Amino acid sequence: MGYELRVERPAPLGFAELATVLGQAGFEFRGSQEKGEVLARHGDGVHAIAIWDGALSGTPESDWQVAQLARASALLGARLVGEDGESYAIRDGLVEQLNGSAAYEFGKLNEILAAGPTVWRQ
Repeated sequence: MGYELRVERPAPLGFAELATVLGQAGFEFRGSQEKGEVLARHGDGVHAIAIWDGALSGTPESDWQVAQLARASALLGARLVGEDGESYAIRDGLVEQLNGSAAYEFGKLNEILAAGPTVWRQ
């Protein structure tokens, strides 16, 4: 079992808004209004980045998936939060992990997205 990141925002997230906003941004959805997967394309492949079950969360295995989740969160006006309370965001074209006053840069968003879903080594 991996480390879960969840999309949080003050207003509830409904399926219609999820489908509309993410569809306009090029994400895809597979499943029903109750449960499904949010998918992102890279090259000829389609990769799951999150699960929808009334809330949106993901268990990323690459910087690419973290970047896609951060991008989806920003589009939805939400925050991407980890199990330990840290948050992930895109700022000035960089994907960052924020924990208190400390910030860790994953890298440039466009470079991470271009590199694709290369799985982290264990």
